[in-house]
Amino acid sequence: MKLNFKINYRTVWGESLGVMIADQVVELSTIDGEVWAGSADVELPKGGLPLLYRYGVYRDGNCIRKEQNSMAHVIENVSPNKKSLDLNDQWRDARRVAGVAVPIFSLRSEGSFGVGDFGDLKTLIDWAVATKQTAVQILPINDTTITNTWQDSYPYNSISIYAFHPQYVDIRQLPALKDEAKAAEYEQKRIELNTLKQIDYEKVNEVKRAYLHDIFEQEGKKTLASAAYKTFFANNEEWLRPYASYCVMRDQYKEPDFNRWPTYKTYNEEVAKVIFTPGSKSLKVAQFYLYIQFVLHTQLLAASSYARANNVILKGDIPIGISRASVESWVEPFYFNMNGSAGAPPDPFSANGQNWGFPTYNWDAMQQDGLKWWLKRFRKMQEYFSAYRIDHILGFFRIWEIPTHSVHGLLGQFSPSLPMTPSEIESYGLGFQKDFMTKPFINDELIEQRIGALRHYCEEEPGCWDGKDPVDYVHDTFMDHQHDDVWQMKPEFSTQRSIELFFSGKKKQRNLDMKEALYSLISNVLFVEDHKCPGTYHPRISAQLDYTYQRLQGWEKEAFMRLYNEYFYRRHNQFWYDQAMKKLPRLIDATQMIVCGEDLGMVPDCVPWVMNQMQILSLEIQRMPKNPADDFGHVSRYPERSVCTTGTHDTETLRQWWELDRDLTVKYWKEELGESAECPSTATPAVCERIVCDHLQSPSLLCILPLQDWLAIDPALRLEDTWAERINIPANPRHYWRYRMHLTLEELLAATEFNNKVAELVTESRR
Repeated sequence: MKLNFKINYRTVWGESLGVMIADQVVELSTIDGEVWAGSADVELPKGGLPLLYRYGVYRDGNCIRKEQNSMAHVIENVSPNKKSLDLNDQWRDARRVAGVAVPIFSLRSEGSFGVGDFGDLKTLIDWAVATKQTAVQILPINDTTITNTWQDSYPYNSISIYAFHPQYVDIRQLPALKDEAKAAEYEQKRIELNTLKQIDYEKVNEVKRAYLHDIFEQEGKKTLASAAYKTFFANNEEWLRPYASYCVMRDQYKEPDFNRWPTYKTYNEEVAKVIFTPGSKSLKVAQFYLYIQFVLHTQLLAASSYARANNVILKGDIPIGISRASVESWVEPFYFNMNGSAGAPPDPFSANGQNWGFPTYNWDAMQQDGLKWWLKRFRKMQEYFSAYRIDHILGFFRIWEIPTHSVHGLLGQFSPSLPMTPSEIESYGLGFQKDFMTKPFINDELIEQRIGALRHYCEEEPGCWDGKDPVDYVHDTFMDHQHDDVWQMKPEFSTQRSIELFFSGKKKQRNLDMKEALYSLISNVLFVEDHKCPGTYHPRISAQLDYTYQRLQGWEKEAFMRLYNEYFYRRHNQFWYDQAMKKLPRLIDATQMIVCGEDLGMVPDCVPWVMNQMQILSLEIQRMPKNPADDFGHVSRYPERSVCTTGTHDTETLRQWWELDRDLTVKYWKEELGESAECPSTATPAVCERIVCDHLQSPSLLCILPLQDWLAIDPALRLEDTWAERINIPANPRHYWRYRMHLTLEELLAATEFNNKVAELVTESRR
């Protein structure tokens, strides 16, 4: 009988498929990289049916992994008259993988320029191969050049979803400068920058940009005339022209916010025509930026091809937001809501929530043209990556939208969402009092709690706050008296942004503490009015922890919490499921990349429904369990379709976490590690190795660990200063992203004993 096989299997590692049946292997051919087909003539067994067959992955004619017997496909009933049988299957290849996560900017090599680059990425891949790891995960690498200061170090605030950051150019791959004196000067600066313990973002980019200008003067004309460049430009012109135009205008006006430009506040093709006028000064500036993007594309593509050739999954990161001062906001403003900021509600990272400052997406406009904006973005990613992480996948269900007049995230609301009417609020048994519940309730007791706590500064700095008691200073400067002991903020200080402006430039700690205290007065409400539908309301997130809630009577508190729990944990599940299913299926099917979702934070029940249905890998962090009843995640019970890790760029490293909370660490030591001896005060190499092994042994398809936690298992390689390895502190919106490896990649590759141990741990875990 002729059997015609057809199977759906995403090609990620460049391997071939075959089917094992009746003691023979049938080679399958790919139709489009995702559907595989083949035929075979097979004699039915003399003992009759059933007939079993299994799929396998082959490399150079050798089977490197196959379906287990328990997963075999079965042919049970076939008519004796049948000459041919069509078999249509799907196979999810459960290949468990170990890998490393590290930002490219954090890489250090003997020849890098004070910051990691795309050449260093290839060396990191060499280390992955040497240690039997088959995945490398990085942070976003898009251009974030806005202010030309260290504040641009934040990799999630990109000015383009396509353009890469110039700092990632590997100077070593460029032709040498012919001016020997300049070349020597740059080499001296490179050595100085490369010896720094942390990245000097401003100096690195200043010097690197100067070098790129010089090499462009020398090589630009020849490069721009090359066939390779012309092909690159033709394939990417749609985004290259507006990107280069934006860079020209930003540099010309020394202003990244296009709303403040004297001309061309909105992009149109006329802008590009003027800038790209032959012989104009602006054309040469634009070509400089095009040249840099061509170099970056070429170098990243080479690193990507190198990873694929070595069967290493290169995993990228798609940020959920874009900068307000971005090319996309300039070119396609109709895709964004500029009257709100994206962020996150309170979580273990930040008690006040997070305000990222990004505009939120106008999903209605995006869906009208079939999500074209997102499809192009995902398909561009596939040129370089075999897998990707969707940053804050919850944003595809709903986003936490914060009004532009707020600094903290507490006054936000989910968008889209289903706000409540006053009558609905009252149906829970809570009398709705608009003024008391939706406007900051500020009385003498609250002012004493929040502002009176700052009196110690008067002793430390006599005469501060105009020589007044801080409570009197706040009364006189910021407040109007209402009646009895009740106050309200003056109209000019009624928002957190107005308070922020008042304290702008006042850097002393007493001013920072005063500012935060005033912020807390303004956010002291029970309900937030919906910004699209006045007269409807959302319970303020974490209101039960604030002063107004404490003023309620017992029965009112119970009614509010019934309403609160219904609103945040049940009301929107089907609604948000429907929102996600309008977007994610089409986007995920647009590429062959492995899809991973960062599903941390306030996760509604509908998120795992969608992720399971779409086969999106979840993110599992033991110290952030998905079940709120657990203190820790249970590594041995992680879902197979997941990425497990010891931490992320937003968390403390394993060693730092161990020292944060002694009681919690002891609980972990006893309950999760099962130890009865005294808990060590620091995470020793042996402790770190034990935790790493537990994660490697988990059922998760991907186990990707931060580089810092890999190094923590070795007493000779771990950094002595435990607290110097933090990448980001999410509670601080102005954090300086400057972590660098303390040893070079060359030294890491030469650490044979350590590398053999890592390889052994990976092999023993059967990854």
